Amino acid sequence: MSKSSEPRPTRQRAKPAVPPSAPSKELHAFPNPAIERDYVIRFDVPEFTCLCPLTGQPDFAHFTIEIVADKLCVETKSLKQYFWSFRNEGAFHEKVSNTIVNDLVAAINPRFVRLHADWYVRGGIRTYVTVEHRKRGWKQQPKVELPSA
Repeated sequence: MSKSSEPRPTRQRAKPAVPPSAPSKELHAFPNPAIERDYVIRFDVPEFTCLCPLTGQPDFAHFTIEIVADKLCVETKSLKQYFWSFRNEGAFHEKVSNTIVNDLVAAINPRFVRLHADWYVRGGIRTYVTVEHRKRGWKQQPKVELPSA
């Protein structure tokens, strides 16, 4: 057998002593770089999972989150780890959706946040939950209609 056709020895990668990331309920924030204006930060979370509190079976959802930040923005990696923390928890769709908005409000106190949750079919029923929070006194600016070219 020639040297080029000999099978290469395989080596198992060692498990790190400390994982590079892990689930966490802690949401980190950073200063809003454009506090003078309203702008929308949109997160698309297509692979959210948790457990049904009654059966223990997995529940899957696709979340869209829209935030108009005030003084703080949520840090993306911590948001990913936060979502990951629900993976082994049992909770009803409505509870999870409202908890996420409550935790975002507690962490960054945004001008506006909307979570739209598309919970995949369970028991023949697909569930949609939309949760919104508006900071007291915040008013959305009117939409600007531009002429078509």
